[in-house]
Amino acid sequence: MTENKDKRTKIFLNLNLLLCFVLVEILLSHFFQVLPTKDELFISIVAILATIPVFISALQSLRNKKISVDLLASIALIVSLIEKEWVSAIFINLMIASARAFSIYVKIRSHSAIDSLMKLNPKKVKIEQDGKIIEIPLENVRKGDKVIIELGERVPIDGHVLQGEATVDQSSLTGESTPISKKEGDEILSFTTVVSGHLVIEAEKVGKETTFEKIIALIDQAQTNKSPIYSSIDRFSKWYIIFTLAGAFLIYLISKDANLVTGLLLVSCADDIAVALPMALMSAITHSARHGAIIKGGDYLEGLAKLKVIVFDKTGTLTQGKLRIKKIYSFDNRNETEILAFAAIPSSYSNHPIARAIVDYAKEKEVSITDSYDFEEYGGKGMSALYNGKKILIGKLSFFQDLKIEMNQQQLSEISKGVFDKFNVTLVAYDGKLIGLIDLVDKIRPNIRQTIKEFKKLGIKKIIMLTGDNEKVAGQVAEEIGIDEFHANLLPADKLEYLKKFLNKKYKVAMIGDGVNDAPALALSDVGIAMGTIGSDASIEAADVALMRDDISQIPELIKIGRSTMSVVRQNIIFWAILNILGFFLVFAHILSPSGAAAYNFICDFIPIFNSLRLFR
Repeated sequence: MTENKDKRTKIFLNLNLLLCFVLVEILLSHFFQVLPTKDELFISIVAILATIPVFISALQSLRNKKISVDLLASIALIVSLIEKEWVSAIFINLMIASARAFSIYVKIRSHSAIDSLMKLNPKKVKIEQDGKIIEIPLENVRKGDKVIIELGERVPIDGHVLQGEATVDQSSLTGESTPISKKEGDEILSFTTVVSGHLVIEAEKVGKETTFEKIIALIDQAQTNKSPIYSSIDRFSKWYIIFTLAGAFLIYLISKDANLVTGLLLVSCADDIAVALPMALMSAITHSARHGAIIKGGDYLEGLAKLKVIVFDKTGTLTQGKLRIKKIYSFDNRNETEILAFAAIPSSYSNHPIARAIVDYAKEKEVSITDSYDFEEYGGKGMSALYNGKKILIGKLSFFQDLKIEMNQQQLSEISKGVFDKFNVTLVAYDGKLIGLIDLVDKIRPNIRQTIKEFKKLGIKKIIMLTGDNEKVAGQVAEEIGIDEFHANLLPADKLEYLKKFLNKKYKVAMIGDGVNDAPALALSDVGIAMGTIGSDASIEAADVALMRDDISQIPELIKIGRSTMSVVRQNIIFWAILNILGFFLVFAHILSPSGAAAYNFICDFIPIFNSLRLFR
């Protein structure tokens, strides 16, 4: 929310609150006869003036070729004014003004936490330039600048740590209260706070490009996206208004009873659904955002509520995705260090988890990584690079077999049937010959078994794991965490084909992945959930739901939020239907006069609104 927009919104809220105050005062004075009878003129003037904003809103809707509840309210108010039902008009205006005040209040509240954080952003920052420390305005910081962050200061940019070590609080982004350590080489994000130590950070993203700014934009977008159920009710409301007006006209032609028609119009012009429905969706989205999960719109809340099939990627999702090298085996006269040096050359050009693990291990062992050229990556299979005019290959056994890499029977037997197939295995070849094998391990995420149990308690019918790992590794992981169905040795394209099999109109399917490699599958699924997307543009864009931290236990809670939101929406629809039918009956039975109908509408209007506010916590 921009500053100007924020000011306009607050002014609009204050005007509606002022109008509510004036109208309440008039009603109290009238019913308790504080005002003398001769002041009926004053009441009529207020009733007419208070009606003007409703007329304007109705006209704006008509100009946009839309039929809104304001049109029905305007006609009800016109009839009330013609019949000199001043009190009725004041009741309806009070209902509309108060409902919109509630709606605006929720919008402001939904932004307040974010706005308060944005105000804490420093106006100036210290940077290191030509060996000197200078202070410059935040808006002048450019990519590549060395930004100095001291104890207690907020990081205003995305970047990585050049110098120093510190503990930072990321709760403003992730909702996670536990601070984490940052050291040289680590990624660090805007709107995190240094709670101990100090850092020198190289700026990589500044201004509107930072992760926090993009999250704010996503939240704003999410709050404007309409759910399918909202669109359906929108269409129903249009026909409801048309039939109500047509019915009122026919009733008047038959009965010639102006009071009856006025009462029917006053009962039917409720603004509660138009306000309560988006309020429910906005409240749920805001609540999720404050706890580190961005739901990009009401339609995905509805999707979460209807989930029956969950499909997982393995690496980086069910496991921590931080592979480490357990052992390196040699198949010729080269030692472990030499094989590691060969493997690190193509790995240094890739972001694949295996490649990162190899490079990290090489740095740990202080193995120098030689520059290369003609790097090539074969999606999900392996990679290659040239060194001294000869090709280095690293990758899966199947990849090596396709390329007809020289392997003797003993090597093949050891790789295929021996101890190696129990782990994540990467082969290394040079000049067309197999020279070694790298054995990697990956840890299962904490609490994953309990989370799988939670899914089953929530009635999820199928939990499936898709992975590019070999059958045995996949089977061990699936058995350990309690997943019944898995498919192994899959390329990214294979994952898409499997996912298509699970997609149908009966059940909603969620794909949960790490956001980058799984982007096509995330986009194809009914609800794409990206794990640990903090700082990743690709994952934030690909996912329908973006988790700001690597915590899979958030997902059952999101499903519960989706279901409770849709439950509130259904309750509001039922409340609206029952209260309207009851109101029509009371008017037809001449139990409610026009002013009584307006008062009835005013009181009933708050039931679905207060019901929606339960979600705003």
